[in-house]
Amino acid sequence: MSFTDKRPLSWLLQQFQLQPGKPAIASGLRSLFILGVPIGIGIITDHAAESAIATMAAWFVGMVNVDGAYRQRATAMIAATIGVTVMFLIASLVSSHIWLAVPTTFLVIFITGLASLYGNVAASVSLITSIMFVIALARFASFSNLSTLIQHCGLCLAGGTWTTVLSLGLWVVRPDVPAIQTVANCYFSLSNFVDLASQRALNPKNHQEWEQRFLQAQDTVIQNLISARSVWTTIWTRQRGATLRGNQLLVLIEDINQIVNSVIALSELLAIASEHQLFSRLQPEIQQVIEQSAIALQMLSQAIAKGKNSPHLGDLDRSLEALEHQTQVLRFQVLNQTINAQTDEYSDLLNLGKITASLTKLVEQIHTDAEIVTDLSQGKQRNSIAQRDISPPAQPERSTIIDTLRNNFTFDSVLFRHALRLALITTLAELLASVFQLPRGYWITLTALVALKPNFGGTSQTTVQRVIGTILGGIIGIALVLLVKNQLASAVCFLLLVFVAMSVRSLSYSIFTILLTPAIILLLNIISAGGWQVGVLRIFDSFAGGALALLGSYLLFPRWERQQLPAQLEKTIRANLAYFQQVIANYLHPEHNAIADINMLRHQAALENANANAAAQRLFSEPRHIQGEIEPVMTLMIYIRGFFSSVTTLAEHLREFSGEYQFPEVKRLADTIVQVLENLADALGQGQPPQPLPALDSYLEAIHAQIERLHTARLSEIATNSNTLTPTLQAVQEQTPLSTELDRIVNEIKVMHCVIARLQE
Repeated sequence: MSFTDKRPLSWLLQQFQLQPGKPAIASGLRSLFILGVPIGIGIITDHAAESAIATMAAWFVGMVNVDGAYRQRATAMIAATIGVTVMFLIASLVSSHIWLAVPTTFLVIFITGLASLYGNVAASVSLITSIMFVIALARFASFSNLSTLIQHCGLCLAGGTWTTVLSLGLWVVRPDVPAIQTVANCYFSLSNFVDLASQRALNPKNHQEWEQRFLQAQDTVIQNLISARSVWTTIWTRQRGATLRGNQLLVLIEDINQIVNSVIALSELLAIASEHQLFSRLQPEIQQVIEQSAIALQMLSQAIAKGKNSPHLGDLDRSLEALEHQTQVLRFQVLNQTINAQTDEYSDLLNLGKITASLTKLVEQIHTDAEIVTDLSQGKQRNSIAQRDISPPAQPERSTIIDTLRNNFTFDSVLFRHALRLALITTLAELLASVFQLPRGYWITLTALVALKPNFGGTSQTTVQRVIGTILGGIIGIALVLLVKNQLASAVCFLLLVFVAMSVRSLSYSIFTILLTPAIILLLNIISAGGWQVGVLRIFDSFAGGALALLGSYLLFPRWERQQLPAQLEKTIRANLAYFQQVIANYLHPEHNAIADINMLRHQAALENANANAAAQRLFSEPRHIQGEIEPVMTLMIYIRGFFSSVTTLAEHLREFSGEYQFPEVKRLADTIVQVLENLADALGQGQPPQPLPALDSYLEAIHAQIERLHTARLSEIATNSNTLTPTLQAVQEQTPLSTELDRIVNEIKVMHCVIARLQE
């Protein structure tokens, strides 16, 4: 959960930061080849202007954003190829008459804007087809000659087909590559998540900053996991059954979820242990194991992506051995002083032992996955994999196209309002450019079209990135036009800029814009003599288009996040409540094993937490006078995530819980917690202050007293029975973690209650 720094300079610098990851060199090379062929043909045949149509179609189809299986990518690219051709045809038919072009622009942009109802792929295809319509309407479209029109449409179709064939040709050979890549991405983000866990106890002064980074990393893993499941399902559920590689990849995918849960629980245990003196005795060894685990997961990611055997994990094993040895030494030293030992010191020792056990299980899980990675590269299968219960991820029910459109054809739909707003602003920009006959005025329309997002925060961020990127890129473009006079040299510079731009596109939109702008200026000078003035026009038009986008987002049918956030927070609290209820039910009734239900509810709670975080980010991007006070929202988000982590820790502890020793106060406390959370959700939904908190501490005090008695009894029997698993020791091991997490949950609920009361004021 990354809360944006609102200081102007810091916020501005954030817009140009690179996202984690590596440049997509393959994408840059593919774009280089995609554009180089039509441009080269145009220069050789002396038809540069005509080849620009095929070049643009090829470029736009190549920019369709599809992270999925072969079938998904093929469908999207074919749809984009047909779409840009149809848009070119429509623009040609209406371009000669402004009274026909203006309403057609409104209808086209409104319809393509509604395509985002059907997901990111449809939104990406609709955006590039809209861009083609705007450019064709202004630059290339003409119905003066039927044969010319047919020729130009053929060039569009040829350009898109060229990109589709080139991009999909290699995927036919290895159709499972998208699944392998998404799994590798999961393990890479997982390594970053684990690495952040090692910093929990090392940065006590920067706890809030660490918390934000840790939760953001957790959301990234969850999103990558969802993507991997989706790609896997697309590839293998269309077949009668998964292949050996499919089963191995599915096991690797599902093991990610288990590692995430273990790390969340480990982070909770570290937070508890770091507050006590004994932790410093094991801190170096604990940190070393976590760091080596992160390194091992990163190496697994690389091995999966490259199809190699899993790397040697000797350093990880040695770090774990050192931790286990030091844990035994510490245990002997503490228990050897039984007469003077205090129950709180013994409780700390138990928690450190649980950290060691948790790290041992994490290392074992990494070893298991390393074996699967090796089998994946060698085409082998172990008995342990064959015996596992492998079931494909459940797929949500999908509404029909008509039902989705019908359900969203209302002003209550954010996407409907956005499509209408987009159509109005784009049409206005097109009308202004036509009436005032602005040179290259379609750039105003394009900037507004690209910058305008469903929410004001997204619009303002994209506008700033695009306008500043265009200014810097325009300066570079003007310099290149003045310095490079040869057409061939200009084409080489254009291709190099495109190569670098497409390579960093996924890392930074701002830098992508800086590089793309001079590329466009050079392209226009290749196909028509525009001179350096083209760069000046580009900068001016970007300013004008950005201003239109901001005005449209602010004035036309705004739905401010402050109005919608309470509903999202209510859903988030209810999802976390359902998760808590199922986990605590397993404690109260261990005979009813409901692990599958826990996993499902945990996944739903994690998704709602990520949705709430996204809503909070949108709130922080809105104008200051509209967003209101944001500190309570930030605090509430952190403590909701803290509650989720505590419940996940309890869920992980269920593996060791027999239920033979029960505290009656646990059920009473759990029932009270459920009532409080239901009331908090109701308060958010109804816009009313929550009811006063009941006496949660009284239940905790009773539980603490029983834990104290258990610890005292255990310390008394250590002298004669230190190594045997006695009923007292079992009760201590089961009830101490439960008591500790319930204590943290009560504290988190108290803060949530206080914050919601402030928000409702």
